[in-house]
Amino acid sequence: MSSDPTISALDALSAGVSTIGALPASSVRRPDARKRRATDRLATLNPTAMPTKRSRTIASPAHLERETGMDDIYEKIYVAILEHRLHPGTKLVEERLAEIFGVSRARVREVLARMAHEHIVELVPQRGAYVARPSIEQAMDVFEARRLIEPALLRRLIETLTPEKVARLRQQHELEMDARRRDDKRAIVRLSGEFHTVLADLAGNSALSRSMRELSTLTCLVIFLYDAPTATSCRADEHSQIIEAIAKRDVARAEKLMLEHLDHIEGSLKLDSTTEQVDLAAIFRS
Repeated sequence: MSSDPTISALDALSAGVSTIGALPASSVRRPDARKRRATDRLATLNPTAMPTKRSRTIASPAHLERETGMDDIYEKIYVAILEHRLHPGTKLVEERLAEIFGVSRARVREVLARMAHEHIVELVPQRGAYVARPSIEQAMDVFEARRLIEPALLRRLIETLTPEKVARLRQQHELEMDARRRDDKRAIVRLSGEFHTVLADLAGNSALSRSMRELSTLTCLVIFLYDAPTATSCRADEHSQIIEAIAKRDVARAEKLMLEHLDHIEGSLKLDSTTEQVDLAAIFRS
């Protein structure tokens, strides 16, 4: 993959328009030779210190390619986390990821910074990046947030419901059911989480959709970290019941089913905040 091109001094200068020539000669204050030399030296040291409007606003093909490449890397890491191939606490070594994806370490660093902003990755100073490892308190916060957001998403979705949106939800559910029939545990985890993000996307609020994507990923990490069996934590039959309530435009039932669904997921987790007292004498006596 080629590196990003830099903008030359000539490119930056050619995009600007000089207005000096349009002014009367008497109105132009001419700097003395010493000031001109100082200005010339500064321009040589930093020719792009004052980028033109054109250079700031027009995205080059290389820039678009860079963004696409970053999205691709992001998605691969994201799916690996969803499918529990990357466990909570796993160190994400920049150099190794750069080698795997065939990009620079700077590119990988940008992707990890984006994931850290979404709380999917934790950046530890002087140590590097790690897949997030939510605490018990953070896990409870995730479910509290979902109980507030998902009923609102359901209301918005039902207000703007179309046959195409119902068909999309049923298609997503069928993919999940197919994974369950094949006993593909990684796909089950990913698709059951994606059901909620698809629902959020169909609701049409981009801000809530981004929040739902983040919360869904954190839920997958929590399920792995706190020993919830996938088959009981996010049940496919509950998804189908939610879809039917949506299709009938039954807001109250859809909200009730969603809240019960979230209760079942959280109830399947081992979120015991009590610390067991360890008898050190008994441990070392044997």
